[in-house]
Amino acid sequence: MTLLVGETRSHGSVHTFVHRYEIDRSVPTFGSACRDLARRAILPAALWWLVMVGIGLLIVGPLGDLPAETGVDRWFEARRTAGLNTLTLVLSDLGQTQFAIAACVLVVALFWWRTRQWWLAVVPAIALGMQAVLFFTSSLLVGRGRPDVGLLDDSPPTTAFPSGHTSASAALYVSLALLCQRITRPWLRWGLTVVCLLVPCAVATARLYRGMHHPTDVVVGLANGVVCALLAWWYLRRDVELAPGGP
Repeated sequence: MTLLVGETRSHGSVHTFVHRYEIDRSVPTFGSACRDLARRAILPAALWWLVMVGIGLLIVGPLGDLPAETGVDRWFEARRTAGLNTLTLVLSDLGQTQFAIAACVLVVALFWWRTRQWWLAVVPAIALGMQAVLFFTSSLLVGRGRPDVGLLDDSPPTTAFPSGHTSASAALYVSLALLCQRITRPWLRWGLTVVCLLVPCAVATARLYRGMHHPTDVVVGLANGVVCALLAWWYLRRDVELAPGGP
């Protein structure tokens, strides 16, 4: 992977967030990184978990499980074909736990080897781990049933809300999209970024098509993965004042 070295850019707030690990390359101690992780990622994630659980309990309680969503589920069911069944199976597997973990381990190991920056290499693992805990616990607490359509996959032990496949893919691939911003070749950087951001959307659509989730399940799953990816990217304190023209 080719990394950005001394590239001149405008230093707005988005830039300092995306390139915060390039702006400040200082090496943290393991202890300080753990303390930052607790304060800057795990604590905000716990607050987000409360919001997510509140949404889920609202759906299965006062909102009566949002019966209008059944129309969307049946729309996908009516358009099933053998070819789309195969395609959506492949896309759905991109968010499967085993695949996400294997891909994450590979990325972490490769990035650590190329950069020697362990504090940055672990970002995808932090994102994937946090989303898994938040997804699993909220799913058990909310307990939403699967859509009333034919299911193309075996139901996992977790319930429908939120979508775990969508959450895992969003956490992993949004983290990868952020790491891709270090690539110097614009066409490669933008190409990989677009692919990374499209994968969670494809997984979400596949899960709807295969009858495994309601629309709100994949929307909240997508939000969970994105929130965890951004919190993971933010977990370590960096001094953005080091950037020329920084705030």
